Amino acid sequence: MSNFRSARLVGIGAIAGIALSLGLTAVAERGNTNRNVLPLDELRQFSEVFGTIKAYYVEPVKDSKLITDAISGMLTGLDPHSAYLDENAFKELQVNTQGEFGGLGIEIGTEDGFVKVVSPIEGTPAAKAGVKAGDLIIKIGDTPTKDMRLEEAVKLMRGKPKSPITITLQRKGVPEPIVMTIVRDIIQVQSVRSKLLEPGVGYVRISQFQEHTINNLVNHLDQLAKQNKGALKEIVLDLRNDPGGLLHGAIGVSAAFLQPGMEVTSTDGRTEDARRKFYATPQDYMTGASRTDRIATLPAWTKSAKMVVLVNAGSASASEIVAGALQDHKRAVVLGTQTFGKGSVQTILPLSGQKTAIKLTTARYYTPNGRSIQARGIVPDYVVEESADGDINGFRIREADLQRHLSNDRDTTPEVKSTAPSSADQQRLKNYKPIELGTPASDFQLQQALNYLKGKTIQKAPPAQGVVDGKAVEPKADAKGQGEANGKAPEGKATDGKAGSTAPATQPAGKAPAAPEAAPGKK
Repeated sequence: MSNFRSARLVGIGAIAGIALSLGLTAVAERGNTNRNVLPLDELRQFSEVFGTIKAYYVEPVKDSKLITDAISGMLTGLDPHSAYLDENAFKELQVNTQGEFGGLGIEIGTEDGFVKVVSPIEGTPAAKAGVKAGDLIIKIGDTPTKDMRLEEAVKLMRGKPKSPITITLQRKGVPEPIVMTIVRDIIQVQSVRSKLLEPGVGYVRISQFQEHTINNLVNHLDQLAKQNKGALKEIVLDLRNDPGGLLHGAIGVSAAFLQPGMEVTSTDGRTEDARRKFYATPQDYMTGASRTDRIATLPAWTKSAKMVVLVNAGSASASEIVAGALQDHKRAVVLGTQTFGKGSVQTILPLSGQKTAIKLTTARYYTPNGRSIQARGIVPDYVVEESADGDINGFRIREADLQRHLSNDRDTTPEVKSTAPSSADQQRLKNYKPIELGTPASDFQLQQALNYLKGKTIQKAPPAQGVVDGKAVEPKADAKGQGEANGKAPEGKATDGKAGSTAPATQPAGKAPAAPEAAPGKK
């Protein structure tokens, strides 16, 4: 029996928060006149341990390894999201946020120990060469892929644009292996997908907040209007399993649906630079590379269409910024399950003269109404599980489950941790097929979003919360962001209501570590 698994490979070394251009203030507290005074006694102790290891450890150890491990230990001992980024991790982080790389253009997973093509990306070298979904990649160059880790397969297939690579495929129904030499090209990861669910109702899914997400979102909204032959009346924004990404991307996505100038998020830390607010304005969502304010070109219906935001425990950081902003401003109702709870801010600081960096927690971020979601998450207006029988994915790690996570400085309610499903739940849900997000026939939460938009009863999986006698009611959790959406009165039975970079303009809003249901790797 084949054992198929998919892994997110554009997302390894996940960014864990917003990056701010703090400069030296990120490593030295302002106002502290002794900030440059080194702790000499502790440094002598460090030197003593260093010398002892060099002299007596059973095998020789390079100085660089000891220093690197010491730096890594300093950072990882602080909280779950501070870390040392070696050269490979730093490069991967930049790829994640830029959303493009030199490669072939295929999404891959594994099956029976081999690398399997999940799907070739349309218009890429792999698609043009004839690579098909279901092909097994049995060799990359001269290297067999049997039992190869996906990360290693990614490394082998990525490379400089215009450079050739030979892969050997095994295709079902074809007796002989297929050998292809493909020339790599720049691959742009599409972080936005959309479809017209029915006349007047658009569906937009954002899988990650990247450099091109704002432009991609505008393009998709324009395409939906053309397909609909006019303005949309209703929008479903799907942020489920979106682990985060760039801060300016989250602000831009929020600005697409909010009135200009509305607050999107704020940050607060120990330094002056870390204390600021971000608004739905070009200066906060456009980067130095941006030439045109695409958000300003959007038609008026994007600010007024009735709206639902879908979230789950895999929605983190930048996703939570968007969901919190739209909820606080009563622009949309949030439906799904409580989000990850990633509310801390990280700054990526490249180390001088090196191709490495540190990722350092420098602040917390808050929703427009001042809510801190750290270790709590965004509470949906309508709590709806992933299926009619509950969460089919079972145990999901949340921020509150991580060791040394920051506390919530504004919310005194209990932290939201994951709970393992009971044996009865596991038995009941074991035969569920994977959910096809965005396909109403198999997507229970999307079905309920459509019910809300149509003013119909919202069905909810047990345990009952937000539904009484089968009818949707106002949730009691978190009084902020509830009530009417877009100033409209309730209709029917339903009540209206996310990388550091070397460039200072690039501001990552973060990703949750090991986000559940990660997307297939993209090469």
